[in-house]
Amino acid sequence: MPALLPAFSLRGLDGRTHAFPRSTKSVVCFVKEDCPTCNLVLPLVEALHGHAGLDILVAGQTAEGNTILARRHALSAPVLDDSDLTVSFAYDIETVPLVIVADAEGVEADRLVGFDRAEWRAFFERHAQDAAVDWDAYPDWRPGCGSLTQDPIISERLRATSENSPLRARRIETAPDDDVHEFMFDQGFSDGLPVVPPTPDRVLRMLEGTARDPQSVVATIPPNMAPATVEKIAVNAVLAGCSPEYLPVIIAAVEAACTDTFNAHGVMATTMGASPVMVVNGPIRERIGMNMGLSALGQGNRANATIGRALRLALRNVGGARPGGTERSTLGNPMKYSMCFAEWEERSPWPPLHVERGFDASDSVVTLFAMTGGPSLIVDQASRTASQLAGSFALSMESAHHVRAHTMGDCILVVSPEHVDTLRTGNYSKTDLRDRIQEVTSRPLRDLVADAVSGVGLDPARAAGMPAERLDRAAPKFSSGDNIHIVVAGSEAGKFSAFFHGWASGPRGSIPVSRKIELP
Repeated sequence: MPALLPAFSLRGLDGRTHAFPRSTKSVVCFVKEDCPTCNLVLPLVEALHGHAGLDILVAGQTAEGNTILARRHALSAPVLDDSDLTVSFAYDIETVPLVIVADAEGVEADRLVGFDRAEWRAFFERHAQDAAVDWDAYPDWRPGCGSLTQDPIISERLRATSENSPLRARRIETAPDDDVHEFMFDQGFSDGLPVVPPTPDRVLRMLEGTARDPQSVVATIPPNMAPATVEKIAVNAVLAGCSPEYLPVIIAAVEAACTDTFNAHGVMATTMGASPVMVVNGPIRERIGMNMGLSALGQGNRANATIGRALRLALRNVGGARPGGTERSTLGNPMKYSMCFAEWEERSPWPPLHVERGFDASDSVVTLFAMTGGPSLIVDQASRTASQLAGSFALSMESAHHVRAHTMGDCILVVSPEHVDTLRTGNYSKTDLRDRIQEVTSRPLRDLVADAVSGVGLDPARAAGMPAERLDRAAPKFSSGDNIHIVVAGSEAGKFSAFFHGWASGPRGSIPVSRKIELP
């Protein structure tokens, strides 16, 4: 059955809008200026114009090229602007020139692709028998050129803007003279650093990183309690500068952050300046090129920097956690830009973090912690025994929040490879290290009472009512050794480890959450 061609309206060089289908038999010719075969056939198309009742429309694929073609070939047929390629895309054009004959209802009657002299001669015999054409002046055959719609980048953009696009997020148009980067700042989509404009083609490319439905809801993000679809997470991943292969990690991180257990609203709203710290484990570390060695907690690695940033942008742009709104951090925190790194599992003598938390070693997992400070450097280039080094860790970690703040919740201890080697000499397990930290940081309650030196500590009035034996009882820095989360990362050279200060732990604060990463 003859095909009904897509209707369209395009503006011509004459300033008029030309619609298809026409009220009579018509010919639509798709061309581009840099195609030699298009230039070869345009005199033939011009010869058809107004002949034998044919209404000719020439649809050019570049605005500047249309003007050149019209002048070069003295075209009297209307030359239409299809530089956004929407009509060419609708017609599923692979090669130009493409010439289509249609009746008054827009039903296709005939077509030509490229140039074959015999085919074109037969075409003229069917539609313009009395046209005078010197066919001997034309070559036997010339191939056509690829339509601009076949360019991979352009194709993605066209697919994104088609009505069958998987994209459903609200689109924002910028004026032609707008600086798109300044526009993104003005609209509040940025964390204060430049962002990548989330154009439809970029978002579609990002969505290739997951097999999940773009419209499936991953989580409801507080405080706005807004649904975060895979598409919206992908938008923020583009803003952050991510590669598509990072998207599964970000999706898992959003899932983890938006649990009641992690309490993202409390984490982002507290005046203490808490922020998520992401630790990634499993095979995906190598797959996406995460840094777990030199400068693992610093700058220089795209995956580490942009994955952490994407989570925070999603919390900001979808959930509404913005400074001055519900986010009320007194001083702020550099980790609110990004803090994400991978554990160097292969350099560790201990079970990696995700295995400790119940996953298989072969699983790829992201774990979120709510941290208020760090990484705070622990400098120990002198300790030669495991016991000494673990004691140094303890003395440094006692400063978290305040030296008199004891029975605290979660912290992260990042042990560097050289320090790992020292601990290995004493056959220290993670449990041994935790126990040593708790032992060295234990202080009698009477030493933790607030006084003239510091108002931080145990309330003097409360302490006055305690029996002496209770005041002599030692309180470790952390509520439990289980609150000390140990990972290995950093360069082979340097006896420097680090720790992160945790926010309020437990049901009244935040509890670390791990999520398995779903790979496509």
